[in-house]
This record gives sequence, C-alpha cells and structure tokens, in this order.
Amino acid sequence: MAPVVTPPMGEWRPGPPAHTGQALRALHRPGKPLVLANAWDAASARAVQEAGFGAVATTSAGVALSLGYADNEATPVGEMLDAVARIVRAVDVPVTADIERGYGLPPAQLVERLAATGAVGCNLEDSDPRTREMVDVDRHADFLAAIRAAAGPDLVVNARVDAFIRGVDDPLATAVDRSRRFLAAGADCAYPIGASARADIAALVAVGPVNILFTDDTPALPDLAALGVARVSFGEGIHAALARTHARMLAAIAAGTSPYRA
Repeated sequence: MAPVVTPPMGEWRPGPPAHTGQALRALHRPGKPLVLANAWDAASARAVQEAGFGAVATTSAGVALSLGYADNEATPVGEMLDAVARIVRAVDVPVTADIERGYGLPPAQLVERLAATGAVGCNLEDSDPRTREMVDVDRHADFLAAIRAAAGPDLVVNARVDAFIRGVDDPLATAVDRSRRFLAAGADCAYPIGASARADIAALVAVGPVNILFTDDTPALPDLAALGVARVSFGEGIHAALARTHARMLAAIAAGTSPYRA
C-alpha cells in the first residue's frame, strides 16, 4: 500500500459541511456535553461515527502505539499528521486531533499542517510531554494566542491543563488559574485532565467551557452534564481497554483454549 502523504502546507482541501470548526464548536454545550469516544485509526473512527457520535477525537497514545511508537511526542510529526488525515477521510463528522504540545512546530506552521489534514480541532498540552514539567503559564498562554491568531475562528482549541497529573501544589487553584488564562488567550475549552471530584469540576466549570476526561473516578455522564461540563472525552481509555481484551484472547490461544470465552 502506498504511504499516505499529508497535502503540502497551504493546500486546503475542504471536506463536507460537517467538517468545520463552527460545526465542532457548536457541539460544546455546557449541560449537554459533546461526548468523544476517542479513536486511533480509520476503522475505530468509522465505528465511532456509526455508533452515532457527532464528532471524532483522536488519542495521541492510541495513534502512537498503533504506529509502533511510544506516546509523549515520540511519533514523527509527519506520521502523526498522516494518521489524522486518514481518520478525517474516513468519516463525515468533524475531527479534533490530539497533537500533544505541537511536536516542536512553530504556531503558524502547526496550524497550517493541521489544516492540511482536514482536522478542525486540536488538543494542546501545558506540560512538556518528554520531561513532564509544567510549562510557564505566560509562555503557554502566548503559544495559544499565537495558535489562535494563525488559525482564526476555523480551529477549535482544547487547552489541556495538566495540574492534576503533574504533582503541582494545590492543583485545583493552579488549574482554575491556567484555565482562565488559556480561555482568555483564545482557547475554546479548558481540559483539566485528571479532575474527578465534583467540587473541583464545579469550580472549573465556573471559569468557562470545560472538557473532563471520563474515568472510573469521575461522576457518571449524566452527572457531568448536570455539573455543566461542555465536553467529555475518553482519551486512551478505550484503546487501552481493547488492548487488555486482546491480551486475554492471545493468552487463551497460547493456552490452547478458545479466545472467544476469555
């Protein structure tokens, strides 16, 4: 099979009307959140659409592992963007891409190359994927502002806030402050990954549109809606759960039993 090549920078190939930032942005409704069952390849993206979801989000970890790399920006940027482009072509709903911290690309170049894939949204992290250190809040706010200036209104920016997963002092206060700063810089939604307590989520929702990562520790989906959450995603959770099922099936085969009863 011939390799998939991302279109050259500057070559915009618009998809169907559903493939717009405006369409994706309109799905972020506090109290009736956009639910994103994250995908990692064309087949999983089609399954998400066929299940009735109104948009597709990628998971950087799932994409990286499916390509033979580790997460945390170990994937060459061209391969990551090619994978995003394949997912966009596979579905007729808006796609938002997990692009970690941008793979070292300058904001204008990152926006241009992302637009060439057809994706109309992205996640951007406020900690360094390699060192796990939090990025200075002013520096990251400036980065988001530059992304917004380069993209205009056509890109939905989900600003990941890593305070809860990086061991900072007073993660809630840090997450509230960073969420406020990043929304003011032009992000459409703040994503305080790891926030799970009801009181913490309520405090974050008071700042503006919030994306919550669904886990076993978070409130149920109806409860997140009642708290005013605008977006709920599953990150690498679905991919990881399927990997565990696959491992059990392989172990059953190796043991000489049916994998379908594993």
